Amino acid sequence: MPRPTLWRSIADTLRGELAAGQYRPGDRLPTEAQLAARFGVNRHTVRQALASLAEAGHVHARRGAGVFVTARPTEYPLGRRVRFHQNLAAGGQAAERRMLSLVRRAALYRSVFPEARLPGILAALEAEASVTRALARVGVADFTRAETRLTAKLATPTQALHLRIRPGAPILRSVALNVGPGGQPVELGRTWFAGERVTLTVTPD
Repeated sequence: MPRPTLWRSIADTLRGELAAGQYRPGDRLPTEAQLAARFGVNRHTVRQALASLAEAGHVHARRGAGVFVTARPTEYPLGRRVRFHQNLAAGGQAAERRMLSLVRRAALYRSVFPEARLPGILAALEAEASVTRALARVGVADFTRAETRLTAKLATPTQALHLRIRPGAPILRSVALNVGPGGQPVELGRTWFAGERVTLTVTPD
């Protein structure tokens, strides 16, 4: 049998290290120069190996930053009972609130609430880690999704900074309206999903 080319051998070695957990999702791989020195080849050969891994979806390059291990997309179901924190937690992710925005590498989330109808909502949001619990504190024991609109967009520099993607990368914008038991709006949410990190699943009601 013919011997595999050098770049294929390097790609196979790195693929095995990824499978073994030596590099975790989001980790940066050694530089081309470091890999070239490790395997005793030139950088062009290393570049071919990395391109093969990128084509298979194992890694991705960020201009000026390096090559990073690609994370598996987070499953995010869309239905009548969408809960942002719960969906991320089910996918093994966590959300962080910054000034009434929930920011995570997979998504950037921002909500508007009717403060006149829900007095105390701002204090509740500051006290609680999730919107669901904050709404419960001001008397909204349950809410459902009335409408979700999805639009493909390109990331602005600010969105790219928060999501840690390149400006102009594909993102998906969701504009969603949640209503209480009486049908009155309780939250208008906008979410910007990093396209390569999230799989949206529409569930039948």
